[in-house]
Amino acid sequence: EQVDLPPGYSVTWSGQFEFLERASAKLKVVVPFTLLIILVLLYLTFKSFGEALLLMATLPFALVGGIWLLYGLGYNLSVAGVVGFIALAGVAAEFGVIMLLYLKQAWSARIEQGLTSEDDLLDAIREGAVLRVRPKAMTVAVILAGLLPIMWGVGTGSEVMQRIAAPMVGGMITAPLLSMFVIPAAYYLMRRRRKERRAEDKLVPSRADAA
Repeated sequence: EQVDLPPGYSVTWSGQFEFLERASAKLKVVVPFTLLIILVLLYLTFKSFGEALLLMATLPFALVGGIWLLYGLGYNLSVAGVVGFIALAGVAAEFGVIMLLYLKQAWSARIEQGLTSEDDLLDAIREGAVLRVRPKAMTVAVILAGLLPIMWGVGTGSEVMQRIAAPMVGGMITAPLLSMFVIPAAYYLMRRRRKERRAEDKLVPSRADAA
């Protein structure tokens, strides 16, 4: 703005900045489309929009670790970083799906036994969450074992690979904690509300009959 250009001359930004603008425009389409695909797959898995939306709502919390690590390493959010976050979102969704399946199986077993009280629900959630500790620890250890060498690597292309791996490494701290603590608590609240609604529905006809 402060440069006086002679007639016939102009200034434009090109090179990496131009590539970044093109990639950002594509990511504005790719990222929402990816999240939509994840939502559809979750619905097909659970046949319930409530449970699918529950896992989608917890995804931003799983990405917090990747944001913290990028900030700690001084990395700017780039196309490579967004690719890492997309991969992290997929892994976090997988963690949530498996955790929710374990919780539903434990609760279904209680229902078949006629144990449907609130204490039975809490016992089922504890059982389902505990069963996921060892598999989740193994999964996180394997992912970190594969990504940490990329984080420490040097050479051609290492800068790009580090920015892809950084969100995944950071997310492997918060995503497992999310699935172990937040999802069971959210599932408990969701099931408790359903139990309360069913109890209210049963009371309404009885009151009408009494009247």
